[in-house]
Formats: sequence, C-alpha cells, structure tokens
Amino acid sequence: MTESFLPHMNGVTGSVLQILRHLERTGNVAHVIAPDAVGIPTDMHGAAVEPVTSMALPGYRNVRVGAATVQRVAGSLARFRPDVVHLASPFALGWRGVLAAGRLGVPSVAAYQTDVAAYTERYRVAATTSFAQNHITRLHRRATLTLAPSSESEQQLVGLGVDRIRRWGRGVDAERFHPGARDENWQRPAGEVVVGYVGRLAAEKQVEDLRVLHGLPGVRLVIVGEGPARSRLETLMPGAVFLGHLDGDRLATAMASFDVFVHPGESETFGQTLQEAHASGVPIVATGRGGPLDLVRMGIDGWLYRPGDLDDLRMRVLDLAGDARKRRAFGVAGRAAVEGRSWQAVCDQLLDHFDEARELHVVDRALRAPRPRRPEPAGAARNGRWQRYVALGDSLTEGLCDPGPDGALRGWADRLALLLSARGGIHYANLAVRSRRVRDVRGEQLTRARELRPDLVSILIGANDLVKSHADVPALAAEVEETVRQLRADGADVLLVTPFLPGRRAAAVFASRFAAFAARLAGIAERHGAILLDTDLHPTLGARPNWGEDLVHLGSRGHRFLAYVAGDLLGVPHAETLGALDQVLHDADATTRAVWWREHALPWVWRRMRGRVAGDGRVAKHDDYVYIGRSSSMRGAEVR
Repeated sequence: MTESFLPHMNGVTGSVLQILRHLERTGNVAHVIAPDAVGIPTDMHGAAVEPVTSMALPGYRNVRVGAATVQRVAGSLARFRPDVVHLASPFALGWRGVLAAGRLGVPSVAAYQTDVAAYTERYRVAATTSFAQNHITRLHRRATLTLAPSSESEQQLVGLGVDRIRRWGRGVDAERFHPGARDENWQRPAGEVVVGYVGRLAAEKQVEDLRVLHGLPGVRLVIVGEGPARSRLETLMPGAVFLGHLDGDRLATAMASFDVFVHPGESETFGQTLQEAHASGVPIVATGRGGPLDLVRMGIDGWLYRPGDLDDLRMRVLDLAGDARKRRAFGVAGRAAVEGRSWQAVCDQLLDHFDEARELHVVDRALRAPRPRRPEPAGAARNGRWQRYVALGDSLTEGLCDPGPDGALRGWADRLALLLSARGGIHYANLAVRSRRVRDVRGEQLTRARELRPDLVSILIGANDLVKSHADVPALAAEVEETVRQLRADGADVLLVTPFLPGRRAAAVFASRFAAFAARLAGIAERHGAILLDTDLHPTLGARPNWGEDLVHLGSRGHRFLAYVAGDLLGVPHAETLGALDQVLHDADATTRAVWWREHALPWVWRRMRGRVAGDGRVAKHDDYVYIGRSSSMRGAEVR
C-alpha cells in the first residue's frame, strides 16, 4: 500500500517501483493498492495495481490522496491473502491499511519516508502539527515493524513513543548515476562552476535558501524540478537556470554534470538525491539535519552546514567552487561510499524485515495482555567469556520441580552455567531461594552477589510479587532497576529475564501485571545496558510440557528450554541447535490433576493459612562459587 504511485514520480514512488522489481526477480507475488489517478497503470513488474478512491492534494493537482475505507482495503487484502502488508510512507491510505491488516491478522511493515509533522510546521499550519505527530505515533504503533531511513528519523520516532524500529535506507542506481554520464559542456558557458539542486520545488524543500548563492562570481546555479513554488523562486533568483522536471538519462547527465550538489531541506528523512549525487561523483553541500547526517561525511565527500545558517551555506559552496582538486577528491570518495548500496542489496534487507515481521506477529498474537512496549529480540552479547557467574532469583532459578538423578535441584541457571563453562570453565554461584521476592534480591542477594564480584549476573524475579492481591508494578521495577544499576556500576554484565506465566486459563488474571512489568524491565535493560531475555518472545515456554508437576514451576524440559535460549542470547556457540537436540533426547514427565491437588495445591494453601512460605528456613544452594570445568571436582552430572 503506497501513498504515492505512478504517474506521479517522487521518492516514494521510486522506492515502490524498485521493491516491485525485486519481488518479481526473486519469485514473490505482489499486489499494489494506490490512490487512483489519470494514467495509473493496471500492472507493474508482474504486480496487479488496484486503484482506490482518491482526492487531489491542495496545491498539487497531480498528487492524489487515497480515501478508501478500511472495509474496502480489508476486502482487497482478503482477496489477495498476503503474507505481509508493506506500507510505503503511510499516513492517510496507510492508516486504513494498517487497520485492515490488523483486522485480518496480517503482519504489517511501515516504511517511514515523509516527515508530515515537519511539513505542517513549514506550511505554518501549527494547529495540525500535534495531530500529525499523534497520528504518526498511532499508525506506527499498530504496525508490526517500522523502518526508519536515517538515525535522526529513528530518534524522532523514538521520541514519539514508537517502538520496534529498524534502520532501512534506500538503494541507488549506480549504473545510471555514474561519473561517466558527465557532459563538460552542459550548462557551463565561460567555464563557470555549476552548482545544482534536484528536487520538488515546494516550501518544505527550502529551495529559497539558495538565493544566497545567486550572483556569486563564477557560479552558475541550476535548479532541476517542478512544484508550486517555481514561479516564486524564478522571481527570487532570476539569474538561476530552471530546467523543470528531468528523468532517466537526462537526469543522470544533469546530476553528473554538476560540480557541486546542494541540498537545503531540513525535513528530509533520507535524501535519495544525495545518494545519486555521490554515485555521480559529485561533492555535496547539505544542511546538517535529517537524512544528510548519515549520508554526507564532513571533509571526506561533502560539507554539512549549520541548519538555518545561510552564511555557512554560502561559505561551504565557495570553498568547493574555488578548489577543483578538492571537488574531485570529494567526488571520488562519494562514489566509493555508495557502491555497496545497490537496490538489490537494500531490497534483500527488506525481505529480511518482512520475515522478522512475520515472526514478531506470531509473538504478538500469543501475548495474553497488551504491552506498552512490545517484545522484540535483543542482539547477542559481545563478551561471551565470563569467569564468575552469579544467579539471583526465586524458586524458578533455584530449580524447583527439576531434580537430578541424585535428588539435587538443577534449574535453568545450573544448565546455563554448564553451557558457559564450555569456553574454558567458570565459577558459579546460585543465590536463588524459593518464595523470594524483589525486595530479597534487592537486599540480601544483591549484598552477597557484590561480595562475590561477578562479571555476569542473571536476575529472574517478580513472579511472587505480581501474583499478590496488590502489586505496585512501578515500585517493583524501581527496585529491580536499582539492583541492575549497582551491578552495572560494579562492572558486571546483567542478564535480565522477564517473569512468565504458565499457559493455563487461571493464570490470565495476572497477565496484565506481568506484561506491564516486562515492559518496564525492557526499559531498564536499555537504560543500563543490560542483556534482556524477554520471555514473551518465546510463547511456547508457557506450554504444559514445559511445566512441572505443580503446574506453577518449570519442569526439566522448561528449564532446558530457558537455559538454551539464554545461552544463545549470551553467544554460546550452537546453543539453539543443542537445545533442539536436547528436546529430542528427553521426554517430559506427565502428571494427573489428582496428584497436583494432593501434593502441591493443598500443601500450598495450608502454608498460606499458617502465614508461611516454602522458602522459610532455606538457604541458597551455592552461596559461594563452585568451579565448573575440566578440572572441576564437581561432576558434570550435578548440573547438567
């Protein structure tokens, strides 16, 4: 679904055409929903094009805004049955698209390409700026995944509260835009230096700022493009050459024939013409805001001037206009920078994003309560060679319901320690005790852990607090954050695991608390550089075979599953493969409802009536380090 399509050609349309070409080349089937317009094609690169009701954008007679209803879009999607919906620069039609995709249970990927909020400011429609920002937030929060073209646009989206953002730039046709397309005689009488601009002639592009270059000695200003501001710009800069719209080889010749390319717009989320200038071997002078920050390397392939400082703009252009040798050096560096940004490589990345969106969509549908911050994968830890590992927590980390052959408990943390020891041995302590709460980890367990001076600490805590009649989620998260802060200040890496629930219907009453707590833990991990194991990314963990006889604690299979997931996150080689093999080699124990009531539920009720908990009087099983490795006196059977 695209807000813009043929016959109107702009950055959004160009990207969509490249995507369609790549989908056809890779054997995928595509369908396009776009605003209706005179001259819109019925198919393009093997994809059927379905026009929907549209209206003209004020000031742009040829630009159409899609006005289809959600029902109309949902009907189209239902007929085509897509695996994923791609929303190109979504705003009006894209909003209907994301709602329709959600209604049909289809993952969606929203590509942020146009800073609509900045446009409303530029056109002095301040009353609509807040609406535009809120609309952008709502839309991208509904999309399964959002693609941001630059670091600044990514930060802008983060500031609006959008999550699940991935960087995805644009490709460049380095065969068409090439230094070989240069014509030394093009628009260059009397040997003048040609300073050129390519783009839409509209207020948001700030082309009027180029007036400071008008009349510079030995400089010829050439402007390529059309738009509602052309007549005003021609009056403002009567000595400039206005060539109107160019495309294809004519545009490539113009771009390569510039001596300097200028880009004054401050609201560009990416800046495709900058890439085309670099591919053409032309140095750039651009504003130091938005997409250019990622594309122009100061003093290497161009200059970035201070936003709004037109004296700085003029100085930067004069610097290059007066130094042919520098222009050549900058141009060569610019060409080298874009040679790896082919549309094929960029579109291959897009297909990977589509695959990730489908995986995340499965996670979203398995969530038992909405989360203010949705779960998303974390990158593997960089260290990977820890020497001292301490596990903090409650019965889940102690290993309840997971006895070894000798009767000793061997939970997920014990198994993780064994995985970590494969890299040369590790000292391991497990301070977790059943029935413990956040305050215990924040207190006695943290105190002992700091005495042991670990370089890796795992924390899985909170379940016992969250199932109480009243749970203050922000206060609990604050205690966990202080624990993480102190450990990180001591130099330890922290593996922060979100607590989880069994997949039983009775547990659903606590789902919203667990979701809110998990979202806060994600924020803690981001703020303090902790490693987050978000268990909501692994919905199969709640399945009955992973749980022990009491249906409250993990069984052997569940502990193995969690250990291998943690190992994979911590960079243990082949942890995921080992986990799959382990699952095949072990069988899950079965239990009956009568046994559960007799041996687990009733004793728990009896303890509560007497004001006791299962952990009363118990101490940590490994209050000090044990060594796990080839020279260890501890046998591997004790922890495997």
